[in-house]
Amino acid sequence: MPFDVNVASGIGLTNSPATQSRLGRSDLTSADFLRLMTEQLKNQDPLKPLSNAEFVSQMAEMSTAQGVGDLETAMATMTEAMNGDQALRGAALIGRTALVETDRLALAAGEGGVLGASGVAAAPAAGTITVDITTSSGALVRRLQVQAQGAGDVAFEWDGTNEAGAAVAPGTYRMRATFGSGRDAQAVGTGAMAPIESVTLDPQGMLLNLRGLGTAPLSSIRRLG
Repeated sequence: MPFDVNVASGIGLTNSPATQSRLGRSDLTSADFLRLMTEQLKNQDPLKPLSNAEFVSQMAEMSTAQGVGDLETAMATMTEAMNGDQALRGAALIGRTALVETDRLALAAGEGGVLGASGVAAAPAAGTITVDITTSSGALVRRLQVQAQGAGDVAFEWDGTNEAGAAVAPGTYRMRATFGSGRDAQAVGTGAMAPIESVTLDPQGMLLNLRGLGTAPLSSIRRLG
């Protein structure tokens, strides 16, 4: 038997819009349930008393409503704690250098104003890796070659000059790397090092804002310097 709204009105639970909106929901507090049940027992028809099954059912409703409320409170507290932890972790990353998987290379001034950029190429085995640095439209700026002693990341440095040895403008360039030569050449993955300028806390996870490379999720970071 559901709670009688007339009984609720009689004990003052429907006197205001706030309490009226609460009665239309399933999240009444335990105090509200107890007051309603007490009044129903006092005002029930002696010829049709509340059955044990109905009494147990209403007690279960009260328990469920209170349990859901406690769970929501606990989840909200946990979310706040996790957000605070992420903010602290993000603040500790600002100013550090991250290695991120990308095909872009940011050329910027380093110590003494000297231009430079660094990255890695993933070697499948020992051999020669060729790294082509290009403009956004695909025009070749500089070709570098590094030797891999075995499988794994091979680091390379670019001094910011083109094939003729002239300095190029700072900015973001593209890169592609190949392992081997001729018909046996195969494309390999690349990564770049970039300073972490700021951190964004996103519902999907932490995002790192890298100088010259834009935004990257924390999961794409392979190494921190």
